[in-house]
Amino acid sequence: MVLTHTAAREGKLLGFLRGELQLSSSLVKRLKWQNAFLVGGVCVHTDHKVLPGDVITVVLDEQAPEFPPQEGKLEILYEDDALIAIDKPAGLLMHPSFYRNEGTLANFLLGYYQKTKQPCAVHPVSRLDRDTFGVVLLAKNAHIHGQMMEQLKEKAFQKTYHALVFGHPPSEGLWQFPIARCPGESLLREVRPDGQPAVTQYRLLEQTQNTAKLELCPVTGRTHQLRVHCAYAGFPILGDRQYGSEASLAAASYDHQQLCAVKIRFPHPVGAEILTIESRQGVCL
Repeated sequence: MVLTHTAAREGKLLGFLRGELQLSSSLVKRLKWQNAFLVGGVCVHTDHKVLPGDVITVVLDEQAPEFPPQEGKLEILYEDDALIAIDKPAGLLMHPSFYRNEGTLANFLLGYYQKTKQPCAVHPVSRLDRDTFGVVLLAKNAHIHGQMMEQLKEKAFQKTYHALVFGHPPSEGLWQFPIARCPGESLLREVRPDGQPAVTQYRLLEQTQNTAKLELCPVTGRTHQLRVHCAYAGFPILGDRQYGSEASLAAASYDHQQLCAVKIRFPHPVGAEILTIESRQGVCL
């Protein structure tokens, strides 16, 4: 990917890279050692003086990943030159880890990019636990990823989930329970006074004798936030073997938690069009 900009003012190149071209500081640091910055077709450093009318060019490379591309099924909900949205099934890991280097969404996406001859990399904008399913959004290059991360910080990125829970929650509410890592080497989380602030809005959609369907909107994005909040509020998600109760696990026999990322809404980083992407999956009482 190549970015170009015609300067309308005078100043150092770094100011244009961080300002008009909106490159993140980490990306600028990485690219400056790769002859990626040109002014008038000549490679320059970030302290180069730019004059009005100069054409600035940035050549965005993508570092080779440390995991192999693989052929695998992907349900693509949306794709353009900057972004791709996948309808992730339950049971699929987002990204390779130290213990597993194959068979993840990232492996399959890299294989798809190679098959379609797209010089792209895997940059998750949103992530889901292995057994949570629904919409995940990924950027195709580091520049777009940086812009999307700024959207997340500015709360311009809206996520909506549906969950089946055990019990009868009030019709709507706001959960504000701080979340911290459980002691030891555990990857699990718990509600604790010294935890990070975590806020979830919820709304009751349907209910049966002992279960309910909720709409969940995370205001913050802590690890396992929705699952921890539901459990702590007394309404664990059905099928959640990590945070569920004996009663919730006995209420229904699901092989994974009934939590679906049903919708994401955000301004597109190129052009600022508001996009709404919805999953083709869901949860049913």
